[in-house]
Amino acid sequence: MLVVVPKTSYADWQKAYETLAEMVVPRSTNLLFEDNDSGLFSVTLFRKAIDDFKHKARECKFTVREFQYNEEEMKADKEEMTRLSTDKKKQFGPLVRWLKVNFSEGFIAWIHIKALRVFVESVLRYGLPVNFQAMLLQPNKKNMKKLREVLNDLYKHLDSSAAVIDASMDIPGLNLSQQEYYPYVYYKIDCNLLDFKL
Repeated sequence: MLVVVPKTSYADWQKAYETLAEMVVPRSTNLLFEDNDSGLFSVTLFRKAIDDFKHKARECKFTVREFQYNEEEMKADKEEMTRLSTDKKKQFGPLVRWLKVNFSEGFIAWIHIKALRVFVESVLRYGLPVNFQAMLLQPNKKNMKKLREVLNDLYKHLDSSAAVIDASMDIPGLNLSQQEYYPYVYYKIDCNLLDFKL
């Protein structure tokens, strides 16, 4: 028999489960599974005592779950899991090969989009004729603040409003809430594609 017990009632369950019905096997309960709210316990008892046990368990706010052991269903589930695992292994190799071939294409397209954004933003911000130099910088994390200060000093004459603009202000068209604003055009390219944030 399987019983769902709230986490706050574990101690009550351990004290009371043997006395909920007459024919419960002593010390037969085991914690099978646990989540944030409750735990699933197994308990062994005679068939005669099942109805009485269910009734008393409900009175104590324990939820009894029906479980019928069927060897054929268990075997079918195990075969299904084996088949799915084999299919996964078969498809993993071609997927990795496909990713190796197509990752570079996707990355190149992504960088082209970044370059287009730099060009368009520069034309919109500084006007025509086009007279700017795009560059790619990869500073160390500890030098990032110093680099930002040097770039601000070099290019503050290009956009005097950048020093006055507060990121909390909402000016239509600037999208300051989504990105930082500098007197130069800046887009971050995050190349740490394998660093997952969990």
